Amino acid sequence: MRLVYMGTPQFAVGPLRALAAAGHELAGVVTRTDKPAGRGRSVAAPPVKLAAMELGFPVFQPKRVREAEFIETLRGLAPEAVIVAAYGQILPKEILDLPKFGCLNIHASLLPLYRGAAPINWAIIRGEHETGITIMRMDEGMDTGAVLMQERVPIDPKDTAGTLTEKLSVLGAKLITRALPLVEAGKLTEAPQDGSKATMAPLLKKENGLIDWTLPAAGIHDRVRGFSPWPGAYTFLEGKMVKIITTEVIAAQGEPGLLYVKDKSFLDVGAGSGLLRLVSIQLEGKRPMTAAEFLRGHRVEGKNFQDPISH
Repeated sequence: MRLVYMGTPQFAVGPLRALAAAGHELAGVVTRTDKPAGRGRSVAAPPVKLAAMELGFPVFQPKRVREAEFIETLRGLAPEAVIVAAYGQILPKEILDLPKFGCLNIHASLLPLYRGAAPINWAIIRGEHETGITIMRMDEGMDTGAVLMQERVPIDPKDTAGTLTEKLSVLGAKLITRALPLVEAGKLTEAPQDGSKATMAPLLKKENGLIDWTLPAAGIHDRVRGFSPWPGAYTFLEGKMVKIITTEVIAAQGEPGLLYVKDKSFLDVGAGSGLLRLVSIQLEGKRPMTAAEFLRGHRVEGKNFQDPISH
């Protein structure tokens, strides 16, 4: 099938490679514009752009897909279907109506659950035990189109947003290559979503990572996992940022935000209920370290993690 592929982050690379390997004709790959990234803020290309260039496909980076000039470009590519995976913009009706077999989205949740920009993160943050991939026919809403194919996967207790993204990228690649021949043959039943069961997964912001120590320890633990690798979970100690990298939940009680040192090897923090054990952390401007390494150079028993505006 002649396709145009639209995607941006690492999640979208696996399905792109799978479509190419399956022998589909990629008339073009559409991705977001290059943006500053990393500490040096040097301009970096999206992962999908790098993969498309490696595979030899034409790359298009419109600022807005609803611009008339880009829609004409897309019309000239004459795709039979447009495949979308975490592209980052809502497609206008002119694009949705353009291909013969429509626009299909690879969405990283079990729709109608977790519609929106960050479904993988929010599934972990909210303590879900499973998620999956949905192949859906796109309409003008936010992930509201009919479901064509869906498959579940368990969320491992140690999964972070990063590790779960890798798993779902592989599953998305498998499902889209399985779905396309069935779409072409008209053999997939389209199941409308039940909007009454919908939940949202809004775009993450840096400030989402700030830890509220009055939450239950289990909830904080899930937020640490769900915010890894970005925006990262963080707090403040004596005015300096501390990134919380890995944690465990301990069946004990403590005062929210108060630090407890056990055997000079374990660093626990009180929460709304339970204790959160800090397995590894990163001080501002330093490398990641274990709690034991941190305790060898810092006396913190009885000190508090704080919001930066509270001291």
